[in-house]
Amino acid sequence: FFQHLKFNSQNVGKNKSYVHSTIYPLSQKELSITASAVSMTVGIFSNSLALFILVKSYNRIRIKSKASFLLFASSLVVTDLLGHLINGSLVIFVYSFHKKWETFDPHRIVCSVFGACMVFFGLSPLFLGSAMAVERCIGVTRPIFHSTALASYHMKRLLGLTWLLAALVAVLPMLLWKPYKVQSSRSWCFFHMEEPKDWLDVLLPLLFSMLGLMALLLSIVCNAMTSCALLRSRLRRKHHCRGTSYHIEMICQLLGIMLVSCVCWGPLLVRMAMSHIPYSKEEPASFSLLMVVRMATWNQILDPWVYILLRKTVLRKMFTLLHGCCGPKSYFLQRWQRSLRDNVRSQHFSGL
Repeated sequence: FFQHLKFNSQNVGKNKSYVHSTIYPLSQKELSITASAVSMTVGIFSNSLALFILVKSYNRIRIKSKASFLLFASSLVVTDLLGHLINGSLVIFVYSFHKKWETFDPHRIVCSVFGACMVFFGLSPLFLGSAMAVERCIGVTRPIFHSTALASYHMKRLLGLTWLLAALVAVLPMLLWKPYKVQSSRSWCFFHMEEPKDWLDVLLPLLFSMLGLMALLLSIVCNAMTSCALLRSRLRRKHHCRGTSYHIEMICQLLGIMLVSCVCWGPLLVRMAMSHIPYSKEEPASFSLLMVVRMATWNQILDPWVYILLRKTVLRKMFTLLHGCCGPKSYFLQRWQRSLRDNVRSQHFSGL
């Protein structure tokens, strides 16, 4: 009887392991492909909508300072759009081959392209966000210098330099003969993060994280200076009503971009800066790295909604609704509406 019971229990264990090994990985694979496809679709839709709004505003606007800001903002949205399209397509391609890199990528060409795209489309939004913050800080604190010294071709050159710097960091592992490595989940490629073998395995992730953290810190400092300058000028009543509404709109958008970047990219950048520190055995390093990378990908989904939701018309409706619930219109709301009317009137006459 006991031998029969032992035999049945062994069969049940084998059946459970068989079911787990055949059904569960299939559902996990389908779930991963579905999540990647949904994230890719939502990102493409969000960035396309934001790009349409920004291009429409760029063609209509006559103010030079806002035109420069919209140029950087449109470039940021285009970068996020391409990042979702290229990286999402590579993830779906890897899953379609059941993550068998030895079969479809024996020479590690796809892995090198995948890793370079991850680095480029990761650093570019951070660099563009900091460049936008610096441009707006100069435009608010030094308006004469901004209007005379910073021409449109200077802005385009700065835009090209930000993309070039991100591209140089992306191709640096290939130049140093330290190619990108397939990660433990076998669904993506990145730097050699687990158990570094030499100083390059420590230097490359550290360079990525330090550049990203410096870009975030620069954005925080410049946005704080810009916000303080606008608040101080309002309290001293040095600014006229005309032209203040688009300053408030741009500052709200910059603060939104900065908040999204800090929340989404902060954990990954800190995790990479501390990659040489061993982690506890309870939580694998590959699992924590995968979680913070997934969190960072939400930056490219949330960025366009900053421009969609924090527009002048939406902000005006939010202020109107807020003050309608709290009481009569305040002096700030009256100045905001007068500034909007003056901007529309000035753009109408400038187009005649």
